[in-house]
Amino acid sequence: MNYFITGASRGLGDALARGLPSAGDSVYLVSRTKPASLELQDGVTRHWLEADLSREDASERIAGGLTADVIDVLIHNAGIWERGSFSSQYDFAAVTDAETREVLRVNLESVITLTRALLPRLEQSLNPKLILIGSVNGLSNSGMPEVAYNASKWGLRGVAHGLREHLRPKRIGVTIINPGSIATSEDDSRLDLIPPSDLVAIIACVVKLSRRSNIKEIDLPAMMDDMV
Repeated sequence: MNYFITGASRGLGDALARGLPSAGDSVYLVSRTKPASLELQDGVTRHWLEADLSREDASERIAGGLTADVIDVLIHNAGIWERGSFSSQYDFAAVTDAETREVLRVNLESVITLTRALLPRLEQSLNPKLILIGSVNGLSNSGMPEVAYNASKWGLRGVAHGLREHLRPKRIGVTIINPGSIATSEDDSRLDLIPPSDLVAIIACVVKLSRRSNIKEIDLPAMMDDMV
C-alpha cells in the first residue's frame, strides 16, 4: 500500500508516518524539514519529498518528484497558524496580510491544488482514500478567536464536502477529521489533549473500509475539551 502524508516531520504527521503503515508498505512524506521517521528500520519504505506548501508552485513540484504511479491513501495533515495562536498572546490586529495568506495557502489552497495534481494516481488504487485533517476550530461555537486559522479549517470542510460529491462516481472515499488539541507525545496524559495514537487508530479504521461505505466527517474533541 502506498501512503502520502503532508506535514510529516512532526506532531501528528510524524505519528502517522510511524504508526499507520505496515511492513511492505511505502510512505511518501512531505515536509520542509527532514522527518526522523526515515531512520526507522521496520520494513516500511519511506520517501521524503522536501517541500514548502506555502509556495505557489509546491503542488506541481511535489507531483513532479513523486515516483509512485499509485497512491492508495492521501492524507492532508499539514497545518500552520498565526503567531500567538491558542494563547493569550494572539492579536488579530497584529497579524500581517502576508501571514494570513500563508496560513490560507498551506491549510486550504494547497489541499485543493495538491489533490488535483495527485488525483490521477489516487484513481489507480483498488481502494482509494482521501483524508483531510481539519480542526474543532472549523466547527460552530468553537469559542476560538484565531481568524485565518479558523477560516482555513471551515473552508477545509467545504473542500471535503465538494470533493466527496465530485469523487463519488469514482468511488473514492473522502473523510475529514476535526480533532481538538493533540498532545505532542503519548506520555502527555492531560485530558484536554488527544493522544496521537487515537488519531492513528481512527485513520487506520477509515483506511480499512471497503469502497462500499464512506465516513464523511468525524469530530474528535478531547475528553475535557471545553471548546465544543
